[in-house]
Order: sequence, then C-alpha cells, then structure tokens
Amino acid sequence: MNHGTISTSARPVRLGLRENWLQFSLLVVVNMAVGGLVGLERTTVPLIGSETFGLTSELAVFSFIIAFGLTKALTNLAAGALTARFRRKQLLVAGWLIGVPVPFVLAYAPSWSWIVAANVLLGLNQGLTWSMTVNMKIDLVGPTRRGFATGLNEAAGYTAVGVTALLTGYLATAHGLRPIPELVGVVFVAAGLALALVVRDTAAHVALELAQHPTPLPAGEDAGLGATFVRTSWRDRPLRGASQAGLVNNLNDGLTWGVFPLLFTDHGLGIAAVGLIKGLYPILWGLGQIPTGHLADRIGRKPLIVTGMLVQSAGLLLALALLDRPLLAGLLSAIALGLGTAMVYPALIASVSDRAHPAWRANAFGTYRFWRDIGYAAGALVGGLLADLLGLEATVIAAALLTAASGLLAARWLNDRHDRHDGRDGRDGRDGRDGRDSDATTALRNG
Repeated sequence: MNHGTISTSARPVRLGLRENWLQFSLLVVVNMAVGGLVGLERTTVPLIGSETFGLTSELAVFSFIIAFGLTKALTNLAAGALTARFRRKQLLVAGWLIGVPVPFVLAYAPSWSWIVAANVLLGLNQGLTWSMTVNMKIDLVGPTRRGFATGLNEAAGYTAVGVTALLTGYLATAHGLRPIPELVGVVFVAAGLALALVVRDTAAHVALELAQHPTPLPAGEDAGLGATFVRTSWRDRPLRGASQAGLVNNLNDGLTWGVFPLLFTDHGLGIAAVGLIKGLYPILWGLGQIPTGHLADRIGRKPLIVTGMLVQSAGLLLALALLDRPLLAGLLSAIALGLGTAMVYPALIASVSDRAHPAWRANAFGTYRFWRDIGYAAGALVGGLLADLLGLEATVIAAALLTAASGLLAARWLNDRHDRHDGRDGRDGRDGRDGRDSDATTALRNG
C-alpha cells in the first residue's frame, strides 16, 4: 500500500470515481435494470387488483405493496450482515436469480395471491441488488464523492422506475393490463443478471479504505448487526434522524403508489394519463439526484433533507387542491414529489455513510434501508386502512402532514455539515450530550 493504492495480483486498487469509472458505469447500468423491474408495478398492478381480480377493499389492493415493503426491508437488514459472510458480487447475482420469476408471475398469475407472492420475490430481489449496487459504488469512490456516487446510483434506478411506469401505462392502454406490460421485465432480469456476472467485486476497495481511515475502529467497539441496529435506529441522533426521514419518505411513496392510480382514475383519467403521472414522479426523482447528490457534497446534507421533505408535503397537498382538474393536479404533484424526493434521497444515504465507520458501514446501510423501505409497507398499510375508513383524499392529507412533521424532526436531529466517524464510545465523536460536539472534539476539528 502506498499513497492510497493496494497492489493485487491482477491490478492496483485505487479509490475514486475516475480511477474506477468502468466498474462504476457497469453498476449504474445494473441499477437501471433494478429500478426497471420494480417500475413494472407502478401503474398497472393496483388496477389489476381492482379491475382484473375484482378487489373492493383498498387494503386488499395495497397488500402487494405491504408484501414488497416488508420483504425488502428485512432483506436490506440482512444484506448488511450477509456481507460479512459473502462477497458483494455473490449477493448481487443471488438477488437477480431470485428476481427471474417476477415478470412471468405478474403477467400470468391466476389469482391475487400469486401477485402478492411475486412481490415477496421482488422484495428479496430489490433488497439484495439495490443494496449491493449502492454499497459497491461507495466502496469504489471512497469518502470524498459519496453524495455524487449515491446520486448517480439512485438516479439510474429511479429514472428507470419512471420510464418503465410510463411505458407500461401506454402498453396497458394499447394491449390491456396483462401480459404485455409485465413481460418488459424479462429484459431487465436478463440484462441485470448478465452484468452482475461481469462486474468485479469491491472487497479490495473496502480493505483499502479501512487501511486509510483516519480513526481505526476502537478496541471493543461492536461492529456487529445488533449493535449497529441500535446505534443507527436510536442511539446516534443524526443516524436516528436519517432513519426516520427515510421511513416517512418511502411511506408517502408507498401510499401514493397505491392511492394515486385509484384516485385519478376515480376522477376520470385513463391508464395512459395515470402512467404519465406515475412515470414523471420517479423520472424527476431519478434525474434530479445527479445535481442534488453533487450539491449535498458542497453544502451539506441537512438543508437538502429538510427542504426536500417539506416540498414533498406540498406536492401531496397539490394533488388535492387542484383535483377538479385531475391531470394538472397529478402532474404538478408529481413534479413536486419528484424534486422533493431527489433532494432527500442521496443526501440521506450520504449522511449515513458520513456517520458510519467502514467496519460497520454495511450494517448501518442495512439498518437505514430497513427503516426506509419498511416505509413502503407502512404507507400501504396506513393508506389502505385510512382509505377504507375515510376515503382516498383524507389519506393523502394525512401523508402530507406526516411528511412535514418528519422534515421538522430532521431539522432537529440532523447535523448541518458532513460528520465523519470519530469512533468514540459508539457515538461517533460525541461527548454524550445528544449530538453536540465536546470542546475537545471541536478543538481537534479546528486544528
């Protein structure tokens, strides 16, 4: 090792985006396939539940999102621990193998229970593949470009979600809800699996960053899943702030995933128009993360996270304020939700990366992504119950209020700037006063 390089039998290993551009680019394309597979469901599946299988309860329709969210959340949590036993590439390939049946089941399922079962497989697929692509990108670039790296990763995935939602909406208009729109997923599975087999593992990059890290993991500090789960979920205030914001962000996404197709078709829009709304939101969410990820590296994470949550809340209210003109309401809401989520997503992932020591970073990501993606299940469950009791419009209002409250909590719990791990007493450089720097730590940071 010399000046940030580890020599292996094949080639020297360096950290940085420029130094690893080819592998990084392959992983971007892999995550496009990851996002495309889940994008199959954004427009058509809620309508398949109500129109093809005759489900009358909103909660029953949203059950596929609950299955997906719970499975993905638990897989995210397990993925961090699995990286201690398996290489990231092995987990990436396993995720794609699990996803192979999904488009076929969605296209030809004889009953709604098959759709729910397909979403269990989809949750496993997404938890493994998306977790590994983001971890591997961060492994490659090192500590200085994390916001930009996560922005590119999420941009690739969610732009593919949006384009696929848009495409399936138009295909459903021309060919019906099934099977043509869902069979687009075969392309994503084939491409994702083929590229996963080609991309190289990043274990050597993790070893290099550990060797270079300015604060080695203190003796006795537990980097295991249990300790990291407690640290990330509650004990560390900024990590707690990121986890709750991620949960609520995906709660409103899961809720609108189920509610918006039903709400706007009830107000006279066709499937193609719903597909446009459901596609525009993640496309803006995806593309917007390239500049916002870069901005998060320049101005810090907190301003983007807080502002983004408030913009999302406003977007939800816009959907109702203009509902007498449903297409305009849907498009303006999609724009606000997409831009607000683009501000939040890469900044949250980067903030977790900032706080986590490389020795327990994979477990911290797994915990954060557990809470974030359990938001899908929570949103579908809350949305289904409220919609059955109070109606679709009241459900959207509740989501808007909860999202605004989460933004205010983030303003209180998150730090203003990048906050690197200091390795002290599990609180990462804090003196125990709930997130405030000690005088000694401040002096050290100021030189």
